[in-house]
Amino acid sequence: MEINRISPWKWQDARSYSQAVEVKNAQGTLYVSGQTAIDENGNSSAEDMKTQLIKTLSNLERVINEAGYSCSNIVKLNVYTTSTEELWPHFSIFQDWLKKHETNQALTVLEVVSLFETLKVEIEATVVK
Repeated sequence: MEINRISPWKWQDARSYSQAVEVKNAQGTLYVSGQTAIDENGNSSAEDMKTQLIKTLSNLERVINEAGYSCSNIVKLNVYTTSTEELWPHFSIFQDWLKKHETNQALTVLEVVSLFETLKVEIEATVVK
């Protein structure tokens, strides 16, 4: 598999993402449903944004690993949040998680009116191998 990250500028490098990602000769593609701060019993979290973000990233990593894929091969992430203003102070947690996995995927962040129950952040991924 060959992954080509397209970043015509340098400013996005500090934000841990690429403008586009091209994948050639992949053996498989995993489309991960939006992961949230739902616990192993299916209960949603009423915690603050920081706690929800940490749990969401943990759930995302678990699903990817359970499927036999690697977080380092994430090529696209969509982040949905009920408040970008509330998310930004904790965005370094997200960036550190990306750096830990040495990924530099395409990224979209969207503010939405609401998510399920008391959830504040949801992340979906596309991963290749």
